[in-house]
Amino acid sequence: MPSAVDWLESLSPWPADGFGTGRMLELLDRLGNPQRSFDAVHVVGTKGKSTAARRLGATIGGLAYTSPHVAGWHERLQTDEAGFERAVARVRVDAEAVGATQFETLTAAAFLDFRERGATSAAVEAGLGGRHDATNVIDARVVLLTNVGLEHTEVLGSTREAIAGEKLAVARPGATVVLPDGEFAHLVPEAEIRYGGAREAAEAFLGRPVELAEASLAGRLELRDHEVRDGAHTLEAADWLLARLPERGAYVVVASILEDKDAAGILGRLASAGDALVATRSSNDRALPAAALVEAGRGSFRTVAQVDDPAEALDYARGLGRPVLVTGSLYLLADLAGKP
Repeated sequence: MPSAVDWLESLSPWPADGFGTGRMLELLDRLGNPQRSFDAVHVVGTKGKSTAARRLGATIGGLAYTSPHVAGWHERLQTDEAGFERAVARVRVDAEAVGATQFETLTAAAFLDFRERGATSAAVEAGLGGRHDATNVIDARVVLLTNVGLEHTEVLGSTREAIAGEKLAVARPGATVVLPDGEFAHLVPEAEIRYGGAREAAEAFLGRPVELAEASLAGRLELRDHEVRDGAHTLEAADWLLARLPERGAYVVVASILEDKDAAGILGRLASAGDALVATRSSNDRALPAAALVEAGRGSFRTVAQVDDPAEALDYARGLGRPVLVTGSLYLLADLAGKP
């Protein structure tokens, strides 16, 4: 029998009959509705969801479900590789019976695994948007919106307002919704509104002041010796990263960007991190060819090099004797996860 990873990678990442929670609810019902065994904070937004979820899970004494992964599939369920194999095996028969997608299967595996591990609380990161996302089957009493940028516009809408509406649709009447500011407060008129971030969400969940626990994830503002790795894949994500770089202006930027992103705009932002670009291409089928990235970056960087293989691109950048910033796509970081 194929391993959990091999089987998962054979599943479709997209529903053939459109987005919705019907199939997910059917799968969870077959599994005994494990999503009802824990209280949750639902984390939605464009950037920073995974780190916020991990820090929230640690603060509220629970676990975190995040996506996508960089170090390995097990990262999503906050477990090890053996634990991940067991979690997926528990749901495989039922997932096949209902024709679950890859993300639906992972989400069900996480919820059942959390129950099996005795978790009474969890921070759950939404995958795509919120309204029709597979995670929108939990009755979360706290929802955290990290921020809103233009992403997945073909599914979520062409404006930030429309996208925010899709994300905040996970908030049930009476839930506490933590927003970064008041811009989208009118979209959740039946919620208790608080302003802030992960710490305020944890305080709303626990009902008392807290210090937010530290937590980190591979590829999310991952600081190494003379190297930073972060999957900034939108203009807003690039701005977020640039505001936090330790040595802004000094980096060699190693980048791969998916074809549906604003590559020229993202590279224009990233040029303020350093004046040298090493363009490469991740293993994702939707990644721009390195040559196309070279053309997109010529007007922004003083020097541009094309190195098609990600590992060789990183070696080339390191050989220039300057700090290195690896960014543009989590898929690139996943390709480099095993490279120290």
